[in-house]
Amino acid sequence: MSEKNERVDFLILGAGIAGLRAAIELAGDARVLVLTKGEIYESSTEHAQGGIAAALAEDDEVYLHYQDTLQAGDGLCREEAVRILVEQGPVEIKRLIDWGMEFDREGTRLAFTREGAHSRSRVLHAHGDSTGAQILRALIVKVKTLPSIEIRPHTFVTDLLMDGARVAGVNFIDAKTSRLRTIEAKAVILATGGMGQVYKETTNPDVACGDGVAIAYRAGAWLSDLEFIQFHPTALYAKGAPRFLLSEALRGEGGVLRNVDLQRFMPRYHEAGELAPRDIVSRAIVMEMKKTGTEFVYLDLTGLKPDHVKNRFPRIYSTCLQYGLDITSDLLPVRPAAHYAMGGVATDLDGRTSIEALYAAGEVAATGVHGANRLASNSLLEGLVFGARAGATARKHSCPTKSKSASASSKGHASERAQQEASFRPARGEDDVALVVKRLREILWDKVGIIRDQQGLSEAVSQLRALSLPDPLPLDRKCHEARNMLAVARLIAASALARRESRGAHYRNDMPFKDESTPPRHSFISKDSAVLFSRDLPAEFGERSATSHK
Repeated sequence: MSEKNERVDFLILGAGIAGLRAAIELAGDARVLVLTKGEIYESSTEHAQGGIAAALAEDDEVYLHYQDTLQAGDGLCREEAVRILVEQGPVEIKRLIDWGMEFDREGTRLAFTREGAHSRSRVLHAHGDSTGAQILRALIVKVKTLPSIEIRPHTFVTDLLMDGARVAGVNFIDAKTSRLRTIEAKAVILATGGMGQVYKETTNPDVACGDGVAIAYRAGAWLSDLEFIQFHPTALYAKGAPRFLLSEALRGEGGVLRNVDLQRFMPRYHEAGELAPRDIVSRAIVMEMKKTGTEFVYLDLTGLKPDHVKNRFPRIYSTCLQYGLDITSDLLPVRPAAHYAMGGVATDLDGRTSIEALYAAGEVAATGVHGANRLASNSLLEGLVFGARAGATARKHSCPTKSKSASASSKGHASERAQQEASFRPARGEDDVALVVKRLREILWDKVGIIRDQQGLSEAVSQLRALSLPDPLPLDRKCHEARNMLAVARLIAASALARRESRGAHYRNDMPFKDESTPPRHSFISKDSAVLFSRDLPAEFGERSATSHK
């Protein structure tokens, strides 16, 4: 006898800031199920150190935040998306405070710091350098007051369930039985975060495999701007240490970058020095490493007051001590690492994708709000603002479940699931899978990294195309993460090869300038289309997004 499919009103994939904010927006009479493939506290939100940007300081203005975001985006930001971010951001921050979030303060006033490419000190922080973790806890406390929301960990979604051209739920691996099961829903919101794990060196947690982008791609959704991968300039580069992020706020507080000859170099590359946009700082570090023949540069905090550094950055201080480094007195070896994806699943300004009943928010989505390079500390803000918008839109446009067709629909979904399950096998061949993952990460790091060129990009496309996974694929999480990572790696490389200019985080030393012959255009790719470039969303979005995304 076949198992009966579980049914909910709304499914959210991902339990970070965007997913939880969307869930809160959907709560009420509807049943909301939040799925996360790992533990609840494994998302990138948990690891976000620096803070969250919003124009709330007395000397700041929303328009200045708007201008800074556009400038960092290097001509590719969707201006309306940026306007929504900076105008709704302060509202969301105040709502978060009402829900119990405690940001750091100076006396009774909120404390702000400055980060790269910001014209004002507008970055709020919590527990010094644990902002994301504290926001996540505040959201979870709020979620627990809403009985219609369930968070279910250790649930790995393999693919979206389709009912014609409409998303109808998901297939997932049941950890208890190692079988595929189905959950049906009126709408699905992707909030799966980033894809940094497709690179050999990354600041991202292990869960950031690009799962949401891959499953949306297989379902036929349009993706956008995947060539724009932000490399954070300062990841710890010490023997035995992970690529631990050393927050941009360290430079905002006065830290400077020096090459191995102890020369401060950033003023030679940009008038803002260490507070230049991230893409510029990362390229400058790579150039200095090449000049000096070394694998790192130094971050120097020794000019700052030790007590201030310890109190302002307790997490970074304690972590570096584990690797024999005192950030108040030692020079810190750093180099860039893959950090954030500006591109993702193409959406309008309300989180709608090109597939009916499928929404996306946060890092997995490509609204165009970050353009070609994200402004520091805009990512947590994006999760709040666009998570709320995706949730509100999904609630408004969800179709009521038709009980008379439920039985037939469930039978059809069970048949689809059985066909998928038949293409998988019991878990074997993990060594082959691990080798493929290792190789794809090396290819992207070496050929689709901070500095790119035609030859390297062409080789990356060919080499990634030649990689293959066991067929049939073992039915476990690691194997399906590898499946997703290989798909995403190929999409990033194809998009990067197609963009014949340098812009923001996409820098080609064989084409070092912007293409001024045409207005800036976004890249789009789907399983039915090679890379194309357009200022507007593809026609599949139709009239439902034409008025909200120009």
